[in-house]
Amino acid sequence: MPPSGYAIFLNGGFGVGKSAALEHVGDLLANAGRPFSLMDVDWFHRSWPPAEQDNALIEANNIAAVWKSYRSVGPRQLVMCGVISTAADRERYEAAVESPLRMVRLTANADITRKRLRGRYTASQRSALEWHLERCDEIAARLDAADLDELVIDTSALEPQEVAERTLRHFGLLDNSE
Repeated sequence: MPPSGYAIFLNGGFGVGKSAALEHVGDLLANAGRPFSLMDVDWFHRSWPPAEQDNALIEANNIAAVWKSYRSVGPRQLVMCGVISTAADRERYEAAVESPLRMVRLTANADITRKRLRGRYTASQRSALEWHLERCDEIAARLDAADLDELVIDTSALEPQEVAERTLRHFGLLDNSE
């Protein structure tokens, strides 16, 4: 279990800045001398063909194994990012890290989200871009309806570092002077 007794989860749809903010969370925690581990959950299910629908169980097993390894070197704050749109998904992640999740949902307006997604993919990744563009509005609506998050940050006009700072201040993990 993290020293705080919970894991932080940056939740949000495609293109809202979760991965970028996660990197800055790590930088800020390191600068503050706070032990941490970061996990972008997208990298824990990327295999083909899927073992089961969306590789959800494989993902949970992989997260659990990596978290066990991180914990073996001492207590640290776990910060994760991904998409959690149901209570069942949340429970699966909590079981994997053996800690409650405190969730922060990142949002962005549709134009910004689409611009960010278009900047993420190369011409050879056209099908991946189209897949994400077709689903981004539906996922954003599903996350909004699920209302699983204790804090919502609109990233439309914020830099990733600002998002990270707001997140860490919310949890009391960053002094106002930092």
